[in-house]
Amino acid sequence: MNLDDLPIRADLRGKSPYGAPQIDVPVRLNTNENPYPPSPELVADLAEEIRRSAGDLNRYPDMDAGDLRADLAAYLGHGLAAEQVWAANGSNEVIQQILQAFGGHGRTALGFEPSYSMHPIITTGTNTEWIKATREEDFSLDPGKAVAAIGEHRPDIVFLASPNNPTGTAQPLATVEAILDAAPGMVVVDEAYTEFARQGTPSALTLLPRHPRLIVTRTMSKAFAMAGTRLGYLAAHPAVVEALLLVRLPYHLSTLTQTAARVALRHRAELLGTVDALRQERDDTVRWLRDKGLTVADSDANFVLFGRFPDRRAVWEGLLARGVLIREVGPPQWLRVSIGTGEEMAAFRAALEGIL
Repeated sequence: MNLDDLPIRADLRGKSPYGAPQIDVPVRLNTNENPYPPSPELVADLAEEIRRSAGDLNRYPDMDAGDLRADLAAYLGHGLAAEQVWAANGSNEVIQQILQAFGGHGRTALGFEPSYSMHPIITTGTNTEWIKATREEDFSLDPGKAVAAIGEHRPDIVFLASPNNPTGTAQPLATVEAILDAAPGMVVVDEAYTEFARQGTPSALTLLPRHPRLIVTRTMSKAFAMAGTRLGYLAAHPAVVEALLLVRLPYHLSTLTQTAARVALRHRAELLGTVDALRQERDDTVRWLRDKGLTVADSDANFVLFGRFPDRRAVWEGLLARGVLIREVGPPQWLRVSIGTGEEMAAFRAALEGIL
């Protein structure tokens, strides 16, 4: 028996699961992780907190993650309170819960592609129809065209990633607000990479007081260098959080996850201390790639989309053969490289130069 023999839903037939190649090579620059591991001091603090909480692992965790949500609200600032914050197992579960609460049969979600590939995957998985709108040639959004697409399709949910993955493009707040004014339902601004944005780039969090149907999602997997913790979260009106409580699974965040996330927040100065170095490495990578005659998308994230290659697979395979793994993702002819340490980026440049 194979997949085709099973009575799965018709709208799932022919679909491919999300996946990023996990290949053991010297330089892995394909999943947008922070390349700097936690310090021994953080690891020791985490081990001690886990030791303390382990004595209660026979009991269920705090179902509402109250202390963690209070810590996240304090980190986000903007006058947010714990009841305006929600957390789940990675931002993907946050997105899934949003779609379970506000999407479903007969409802639609719209996104501007190329963008985060999990948005349409989770949308389909929740029996919501995905509507594809497009970006400009430089991957920016024309506010007039975005508003027109929303007016034409009247989606129940609009997804807008800023900075966008895989392009790295951040959107001006004026564009976000134009979309909010036009959208008839919920607007989700995915800010998974916002800590890497250029200094002074405002967050959509500033729009929350004026737009009660706005949801801003974040993650600790990127700048916080805690991808293994699987902690995503959002900020929204308290009524939005109440809606998500209707669909969340009981005790969905384990005691260990909540503990690890709170320890990371205590050590945020250390964990976010690598952001400036990664920003500089990103900007240096953009300049180097352009000096090589390649086309590079402007990036406010910890990755760079570059091209254009008549045969991007050959370039990807050439880099892999030289011990460097990047991502074959996004529009045809483009590749994406995550920003690693200085040594890793030097290896990437040497490998790519050998191919070019």
